Amino acid sequence: MDLFQKCRDFTRYKELKESGLLPYFRPIDLLHGPTVIMEGKERVMIGSNNYLGLSHHPKVIEASIAAIHRYGTSCTGSRYLNGTLELHIELEERLAKFVGKEKALVFSTGFQANLGLLSALAGREDILLCDSENHASIVDGTRLSFAKTFKYRHGDMDDLADKLERFQNKPIMILSDGVFSMSGEIVDLPPIIKLASQYNVRVFIDDAHAIGVIGERGRGTGEYWDLNDNIDLVMGTFSKSFASLGGFIAGPEIVIDYVKCHSRPFIFSASMPPASIAATLAALEIMETDTALIERLWQHTRRMKKELTSMGYQIGKTETPVIPVILGEDDFACLFVNRLYEEGVFANAIIPPAVPPGSSGVRTSYMATHEDEHLDRVIEVFRKLGKEFNLI
Repeated sequence: MDLFQKCRDFTRYKELKESGLLPYFRPIDLLHGPTVIMEGKERVMIGSNNYLGLSHHPKVIEASIAAIHRYGTSCTGSRYLNGTLELHIELEERLAKFVGKEKALVFSTGFQANLGLLSALAGREDILLCDSENHASIVDGTRLSFAKTFKYRHGDMDDLADKLERFQNKPIMILSDGVFSMSGEIVDLPPIIKLASQYNVRVFIDDAHAIGVIGERGRGTGEYWDLNDNIDLVMGTFSKSFASLGGFIAGPEIVIDYVKCHSRPFIFSASMPPASIAATLAALEIMETDTALIERLWQHTRRMKKELTSMGYQIGKTETPVIPVILGEDDFACLFVNRLYEEGVFANAIIPPAVPPGSSGVRTSYMATHEDEHLDRVIEVFRKLGKEFNLI
């Protein structure tokens, strides 16, 4: 049996490409934030996680350029060796303060932050209880650890309680997204905290899609529920509201120091490059001092939820700027996204394993920097395609 046989057997990609249904890997010629140029045509971007629109903010761009002039384009090494700049330390200190934790640790990607934390912290005698709709980086982090991992049904506190009861004499940590990246739901944190207190276990929240989005000042799930002190560990990523690349974990100093000295993904990876750190710092400063962008983001969110539901589209239980349009079949979701693209709107097809079978559709997400005319165009196209496919 040839090791490559599985590759020959995988024909789905080729079939979608040959049929013209493939909605992925489209190259962008020019990126303006709320709009992009693709194949010579301007399209409204509603397929980005650039929630606050800061990737094109002048202060963020200027900070990134200045860092390149001072430090060059790369640290060319790991944080353990030659890859720690004063910028890394400054960012970690400010992030810890921003999310209300003792200490923070920066990783080169958000995915790596979850891998690095869970693989280092969770050992053979530990139990990880993972919401069934958590992000893939959490799932892979649990796989890389030696802990025993059990999924509880999405948002099902009875199922979670049953598992806590079953393993109550073991060291346990509950793992959940703060905002679920495909559905746009916000985790119902109070009952999780109540169970964690009852069974004396730890709580980890992935705030990748929450920081800069929820909470009065955009500080994430803990601020949103006023339960920040009850969350033991929080993770965030820089490729969304922070308009950069990288990620971090934050929590008690003793935990962060332990992970810093035991996390293989941290120790053996090159550190965040100077431009990315500086961009993140600049974005953080804007988020600390200006809530107008968050307010604008939520204006757009409320409008799009109202417009899509009024047309008859199914958007699930979303509570955030991530608004899925649930269509059902995989191929139809791909076809619909391609038609959006033809009509000048860039969105993302979501199919298994990103979503459960039978719930494929379109993931739309909105930015503070969208103008009303951008959303007018999106609404017009959804109305046109809804009639075309007899959906509305």
